Amino acid sequence: MAKNILIIDDEELVTESIKRLLKKEGYNVTVACNSKEAMEYIQTNDFNLIVSDIRMPEIDGVEIIKNIREYLQQKNKKPIPEILITGYSSDETFKQVQKLKVADYLYKPFDIHDFLAIVKKNLS
Repeated sequence: MAKNILIIDDEELVTESIKRLLKKEGYNVTVACNSKEAMEYIQTNDFNLIVSDIRMPEIDGVEIIKNIREYLQQKNKKPIPEILITGYSSDETFKQVQKLKVADYLYKPFDIHDFLAIVKKNLS
């Protein structure tokens, strides 16, 4: 059975590239362009992995992950591994991500082979 992956990113070029890559590998992919869409998808679908950008307008990826975790806990659903990606690195962002204890963290642009290896590792 194919694994379901939620991509959260406001950049269409990024989401389309990741979506194509993951679909080619046989995964089912859903794309959310913002936190509102992400929460709607989380409430109506079962995902095996979340890939989220950190820097987005309105609510950033760190807050989205916190909101998703809170929702899953309230509904007594199991946690979903998260991979955060960013093109903007800072010490503060890195500290936030470490504190959040996400499954993985990648800097854009990333090597597709490295990305796929991280996806596979977190789906196993």
